[in-house]
Amino acid sequence: MFRKAAVTTHSNGSYLQGQANGRLPSVDSEQPAQEGKVVLKKKVTLLRGISIIIGTIIGAGIFISPKGILKNTGSVGMSLTVWTVCGILSLFGALCYAELGTCIKKSGGHYTYILEAFGPLPAFVRVWVELLIIRPAATAVISLAFGRYILEPFFMQCEIPELAIKLITAVGITLVMVLNSTSVSWSARIQIFLTFCKLVAILIIIVPGVIQLIKGETQHFKNAFAGNDASVMGLPLAFYSGMYAYSGWFYLNFVTEEVENPEKNIPLAICISMIIVTVGYVLTNVAYFTTISAGELLLSKAVAVTFAERLMGNFSLAVPVFVALSCFGSMNGGIFAVSRMFFVASREGHLPEILSMIHVRKHTPLPAVIVLHPLTMIMLFNGDLYSLLNFLSFARWLFIGLVVAGLIYLRYKRPDMPRPFKVPIFIPALFSFTCLFMVALSLYSDPVNTGIGFAITLTGVPAYYLFIVWDNKPKWFRKLLGK
Repeated sequence: MFRKAAVTTHSNGSYLQGQANGRLPSVDSEQPAQEGKVVLKKKVTLLRGISIIIGTIIGAGIFISPKGILKNTGSVGMSLTVWTVCGILSLFGALCYAELGTCIKKSGGHYTYILEAFGPLPAFVRVWVELLIIRPAATAVISLAFGRYILEPFFMQCEIPELAIKLITAVGITLVMVLNSTSVSWSARIQIFLTFCKLVAILIIIVPGVIQLIKGETQHFKNAFAGNDASVMGLPLAFYSGMYAYSGWFYLNFVTEEVENPEKNIPLAICISMIIVTVGYVLTNVAYFTTISAGELLLSKAVAVTFAERLMGNFSLAVPVFVALSCFGSMNGGIFAVSRMFFVASREGHLPEILSMIHVRKHTPLPAVIVLHPLTMIMLFNGDLYSLLNFLSFARWLFIGLVVAGLIYLRYKRPDMPRPFKVPIFIPALFSFTCLFMVALSLYSDPVNTGIGFAITLTGVPAYYLFIVWDNKPKWFRKLLGK
């Protein structure tokens, strides 16, 4: 089931196994194609790369996180400050990943960069915790928002039953899995369309908000920093909510091998996307506060819908539909990207061999996609939205901070590595310090959820020695693993 490394390319029914040493031959490689070999093709253009990043970032976050940030900062002014700072920090992190993506031209994102910098043990722990916690929990959070917003027009006058939300959410998750298993091209095309829907949804909020400002509706910005003082316990949770809303800037690095001209398109796609998203997020939050007070925002379960009801009348019914499409696009982009991490980890021998197989006709990593379905369903029916957000944030930002620290380490360990795109050293230093500082503070401010996340992360260490290092497994154990 788990193995040291793939050493040959072979067919198995409808799937084909990847090449040895964690690399598949590129479609433009000079290496001659061998009979029966199937690869993931370079179908991600600059536009598709931008749509993957924007389409994955703009999902549930901007429609959920305003409440979490305001609750933990205590004032309108401080919440807008956190939104701005999180945007700048995310841009710094994205620039670091742009450098990594242009000098390490392998898919897999976080996993690949940790493997290159620090070796197999921390890389295995990273993919282990991604499979067990981060991706199922993140998909559950996004998809729950999808379920709530898509049902909102049918329950305008009453509370939406939680069971109905979870059932429609389960249908949405299944549709995303089917789409990503069927076609890379169609998944990318739908992502472009959904990205357009996201930007329309944000403009539907921003434009009326600007009109409100022109009319002089600024009463909620008076004494903007007055209110409950931000506490040491609240600020890391506020930053978690903000960084969660911006998370997604790293997903293009998960599909590096499928990007056309990655040296040019990865940095361009990242920079264009982050500028659009940061400006859009800050203006969206300003628009909210032109119409909704801080107290009303904290009481609202669907901030964008509450805003639309105040200003748009019957047209407000369109807002939850656009928001639901936005969340669906984020689900689609996340599954598309993270399945490549499992695919690459399987090529390296850190996950079951079947996850490195590609469908012979559809050219999709089908097993790596569908493995997420049962775990996401478990998270969906056994977790609370905000506890899930804090639960996954510890592990996610711990390893992102480690990846960026690895960039600094690689500057000294491998100074001769070609770096077509290079950032000033203070950017990775500041970003990695911020990530690790937030993780440390979260252990104090939310010890239960972060403690659970920390404990599950540590289970990756004995799992590595059990499944990867231990060669002389007894026959009954090998049979149990399916070997």
